Amino acid sequence: MAYATISPFTGELIKEFPNATDVEVTQAIDSAHQAFLNWRNVSFTDKAAILSRAAAILRDNKRQYAKLLTLEMGKIISEAEAEVELSAQILEYYAEHAERLLAPQKLPVADPAEGDAMIVHDPLGVLLAIEPWNFPYYQIARILAPQLSAGNTLLLKHASNVPQCAAAFESLMLDAGLPQGAFQNLYATRDQVEQIINSPKVHGVALTGSEGAGAIIAAQAGKALKKSTLELGGSDAFIVLEDAELPKTIDWAVFGRHWNAGQVCVSSKRMILVDAIYDKFMQGYIKGVEALKAGDPMEPTTTLAPLSSQGAADEVKQKIRDAVKYGATAVEVGTKVPEQGAFVQPTILTNVTPDNPAYYWEFFGPVSTIFKARDEQHAIAIANDSPYGLGGSVFTADNQRGLGVAKQVSTGMMFVNHPTMVKADLPFGGVRRSGYGRELIDLGLKEFVNHKLINVVDINAPF
Repeated sequence: MAYATISPFTGELIKEFPNATDVEVTQAIDSAHQAFLNWRNVSFTDKAAILSRAAAILRDNKRQYAKLLTLEMGKIISEAEAEVELSAQILEYYAEHAERLLAPQKLPVADPAEGDAMIVHDPLGVLLAIEPWNFPYYQIARILAPQLSAGNTLLLKHASNVPQCAAAFESLMLDAGLPQGAFQNLYATRDQVEQIINSPKVHGVALTGSEGAGAIIAAQAGKALKKSTLELGGSDAFIVLEDAELPKTIDWAVFGRHWNAGQVCVSSKRMILVDAIYDKFMQGYIKGVEALKAGDPMEPTTTLAPLSSQGAADEVKQKIRDAVKYGATAVEVGTKVPEQGAFVQPTILTNVTPDNPAYYWEFFGPVSTIFKARDEQHAIAIANDSPYGLGGSVFTADNQRGLGVAKQVSTGMMFVNHPTMVKADLPFGGVRRSGYGRELIDLGLKEFVNHKLINVVDINAPF
């Protein structure tokens, strides 16, 4: 595993970083543990002040942080700036709400003789976060902000193609006043990840990444009897019913599938269209995709970025070829993308049937899989016929109807008249092969705490 900055737009190798040594890993674990012994006792007010300062630094230097995202993983600059802002909002959310969300919970008891019972939420200790490249700052913020607020400390093993983003966030937190050791970036190897998980000073691991990586980490954590959370892949359904407001729905479909070049776990990957509007939707959708402009992600006119690496682009292209081999129809859409850079031509797949393995795949790039449904119930059945269950959406003029459909789709998040949304004050997570556990709001805050019962009982109470 080589940690390196390679421009997805030019292919240029900009900078390489050496892997951490085993000694450095051991020292980082020890440092994180020592930091925890103090950090767990820091007041919510002081923790909040550090998170708030970090948010302010991000905003004051938004362009600088955004350009690093664009450099390392190819995100168009407007989306990069939006990610910096979202990360700041997450930091601020916990600065404002963590104390209330972690307040002791008094338990009602049937008989006063049972005592004065409460649940308190104690931090566990050092945690390991394993994060992906598609949202280098946001992925850190959504695990770091709640876990620091809870009193835990954090070791970060980020994706190997965003090493400067990882280092920048570590520096950000130190500049904001976080004590040394409380959050450390490590250019760790896979073997060292297992070493960290097995350390008795490490008490949990959170991973966002591929199914394969999730299975390995879950197994290692389980063997070590450590808590884990996994946010893995997704193949979100985008259901369009016959009464949907088509022009706006089509705009959301184009955006929902192609933001971040389609490299989003919750992008709208499966368009499920009822028969009555299928042809009209497709006409508008193709025009919308044709209007996308691929190019330099630093240019404000660019609306379609390269993929994060040439390897990622090659993998998506191969999956398209494999889908066609098994019977799908693939149509490339729009102006030819540049030959320079890790671009993938926007592609629409149709005639993808359940006997085609691609029916169950996640395409992590600008590939739209289109399904025709007879009616609402058939659309729901197609949406649920997936190994994934992360996000999803349904479009209809009747909000109550949309709510009814949303309740029937088996997934972790469901939106009516909007693609799956990512916000600081909304929970994130899925089911089945999309992983387990939740991030953000109080759910993420309490994933790695000890929900401890304390009961004050009269010494003369009956047994």
